Amino acid sequence: MNSRRLPLAAAVSVLAVGALALSGCTGDTSGGGGDGDTTMTLWHNSTTGPGVEFWEKTVADFEADNEGVTIEIQSIQNEDLDGKLQTALNSGDAPDIFLQRGGGKMAAMVKAGQLKDLTDAIAGGAKDEIPDAAYSANSLDGKIYAMPVAVLPGGLFYSQDLFDQAGITENPTTLDELETANTALKAAGIEPIALGAKDAWPAAHWYYWLALRECSADTLAAAADDMDFSDECWVRAGEDLQAFAETEPFNSGFLTTSAQQGAGSSAGLLANHQAAMELMGAWNPGVIGSLTPDQQPLADLSWFPFPEIEGGDGEPGSMMGGVDGYSCSVDAPDACVDFLNYLGTSAVQTEYYKAFNAPPVNTVAQEAVTEPYLQTILAAYNDAPYATQWLDTVYGQNVGNALNVAVVDLLAGNSSAEELVKAVQDAAAKA
Repeated sequence: MNSRRLPLAAAVSVLAVGALALSGCTGDTSGGGGDGDTTMTLWHNSTTGPGVEFWEKTVADFEADNEGVTIEIQSIQNEDLDGKLQTALNSGDAPDIFLQRGGGKMAAMVKAGQLKDLTDAIAGGAKDEIPDAAYSANSLDGKIYAMPVAVLPGGLFYSQDLFDQAGITENPTTLDELETANTALKAAGIEPIALGAKDAWPAAHWYYWLALRECSADTLAAAADDMDFSDECWVRAGEDLQAFAETEPFNSGFLTTSAQQGAGSSAGLLANHQAAMELMGAWNPGVIGSLTPDQQPLADLSWFPFPEIEGGDGEPGSMMGGVDGYSCSVDAPDACVDFLNYLGTSAVQTEYYKAFNAPPVNTVAQEAVTEPYLQTILAAYNDAPYATQWLDTVYGQNVGNALNVAVVDLLAGNSSAEELVKAVQDAAAKA
């Protein structure tokens, strides 16, 4: 479970995709069209425009090339996906193909015998054009359990126009400088930071990053292995967040703002120049683009890494991001593996990049990436001395959910940094 740095050339990307069929999830090799037909279900989390269109076209093209194969797709809101998936897996009614976040969540599925081992089945462009390092976050004990499609580094996405309007000429590199920038934005009548705390995890990202700055790499890795949060750095991260929140950097009503649903979401606020910044993973450009008035990429979108903290134990330049892939459930038909290999081809990965405004994991398709902010993100990730996945992914669903809720309680003024850490430690003791 130790986190690791994945070199850019080895694994890069951006994704947050999936589809949902809430019943009849088990692959049917008899299908409805006669002997030899195969029907599968696909769960993904893309709910708007180009993302939904990508999955519809990708499935249609695969079906056209594979006579007798049918894939039933339906999208589900990202915040609902993990819970519904866990219920389906535990009930024995799992989808055949589904979004895999890795970390402790994937480890629990492997332990329960719910995933198909893909190790000897990776073929074609997925084998030749996706480096081994890209598979590492979707592997456990030397076995591959998901096709990697995206490494999603996080950081602060911002509107260059609003920064210019506020007279901000250099990106903040420290937390103090970020507070100074927030003051300038407020003086210009601009809400500094959009935050969709209603969904919990976006608020928790602020704590994750502060923990990455306050805690050493060894402490973070040990917590993943031992579920021990006794190091004082965990409390310091909470105190940092509490102090930062007291400067009122977030949009009004942030506790009831959603993250990605509609123009009033945190992504929507940035998309419509109602707020200057948002801390998010590298899937954000595609989400923002779907929420602009013309549903096109935000022309002035830019990005900078999460600021450093003076005196923290974390290595400067350390990065955080999700590593998404797609898994086959253990009883899925062989066509499921064929579909995953298809996802890994350069042609499909290039279409993925165009749909999600995100760099693909396939190294041939990566050559299509031209946006300066995406290149900056990937350079920062490639240069990072240490990288970890999102902490709620690393620590598994139960501990991760407790962490996310505890951060919202702190931001709402209902708890202290010490109480936040205690809530996480209590959840870990029950895991």
